[in-house]
Amino acid sequence: MAIGLINNTILKADSSFSYANMPAEDVIIPLTIFDKAAFDFQVAVLYAFKPPMPSNEVLKDALSKVLVYYPHLAGRFIKDDLGRTCIILNNAGVRITETYIPVTLAEQLPSINPSKDVNHLLPPVEGVEEMLQIQLNRYACGGLVIGETSHHRVADGQSMSSFFVAWARMVRGLDLESLPYLDRLAVSQPRNPPNIEFDHASIEFKKTTVNPDTTSVFSPIETLMITYSTEFIDNLKAKVNRENCNPHQRYSTFECLLSHTWKKMTQARGLDPEESTQVRVSVNGRARIKPAVSMEYFGNLVLWAYPTLKVKEVLQESHAYVSKAIHDEVVRVDSRYFKSFIDFGAASKDVDNKGDDLEATAPEFGNTLCPNLEVDSWLRFQFHDLDFGGGSPCAMFPPNIPVEGLIILLPTCSEDGGVDVVVSLLPEHVPLFKQISHSMDDELN
Repeated sequence: MAIGLINNTILKADSSFSYANMPAEDVIIPLTIFDKAAFDFQVAVLYAFKPPMPSNEVLKDALSKVLVYYPHLAGRFIKDDLGRTCIILNNAGVRITETYIPVTLAEQLPSINPSKDVNHLLPPVEGVEEMLQIQLNRYACGGLVIGETSHHRVADGQSMSSFFVAWARMVRGLDLESLPYLDRLAVSQPRNPPNIEFDHASIEFKKTTVNPDTTSVFSPIETLMITYSTEFIDNLKAKVNRENCNPHQRYSTFECLLSHTWKKMTQARGLDPEESTQVRVSVNGRARIKPAVSMEYFGNLVLWAYPTLKVKEVLQESHAYVSKAIHDEVVRVDSRYFKSFIDFGAASKDVDNKGDDLEATAPEFGNTLCPNLEVDSWLRFQFHDLDFGGGSPCAMFPPNIPVEGLIILLPTCSEDGGVDVVVSLLPEHVPLFKQISHSMDDELN
């Protein structure tokens, strides 16, 4: 199937468009300690929309206006005088690629899923200096697939969700419901006196090691999406809460589905029963920090919980047992923990003005996490509000997850509801995982 390239250009924020308290151009914003702890690569997401959809010109015009409110996305990474990585708000622009695909979207939807090669729908990420890239893939029927990549050290998933909803509202001629909160310095302000209560240098970061003779060898990774219906989730939660010994504790959809996925991935991997397995669970700090930070904060504000169990516990104990292990660790990542991390960030900057010698423990592109896992939940993002004028997405997912053991939970686009769980595994572990993914029996082997 021939895909026609229509245009490939840089789109800048509309210089004639402004608002009160708009940041000054060319201001330099140092990365916060939360930014430095995030993934250091471009994150890709695909959104498919059935026709009718507005024209590309309408979409681009609205994008140029909404970028005024989100100047970090039109900026660039630079080094300041102290050698620290910063974002300069120079309106260098975002890259827009437009393609035409001479078939209907309905014909292609079955092949638009995480297990297929969908790189033709995405901008390339190698050697990219743009913070945000958008590829508008227009189909013969008028349907549209938006392929997006954005650098994680500029913004987390909550931030990018808010940005896309703001762009969609601008397309529809609506005012933004709330403006993004851009004051990164205020969010990362340490206490006086600072109080570092946890070993963040070993939890969120590790000592930088330089060994030029070491060559990284990456294993092939297969990405697939498992859909759990509303009925399945209701039955799973009922099972978990029946098994639960504490009548005052009810486990969430996230906790129940993660306990289930942890069990099934551990079984599929065939791990030694005495081995330890850990899940790195992302925790949004916006509602945890006291006083709470606006959900419209644009940047990174995520830390991680680390529930850890023996393989035999994951497989032999109940779903409720595993859910409790997850819940208890997530609860520990509270306001006290976030503020300790902020104080650590200020102290590490004071000790070493370069501030870039911290190496995040976030996995890199191509890493294999086995026997461990990492999970991000998109269940609370505003995807139901993502409407450019023709309705919410008919398909949405992160394609080709580049880390083995990474799990993403997102609301399904089906009218019947449910949750899509996108997982990445070594190819030899995929067949068994598919076979057992919907079994609720606790394994006793």
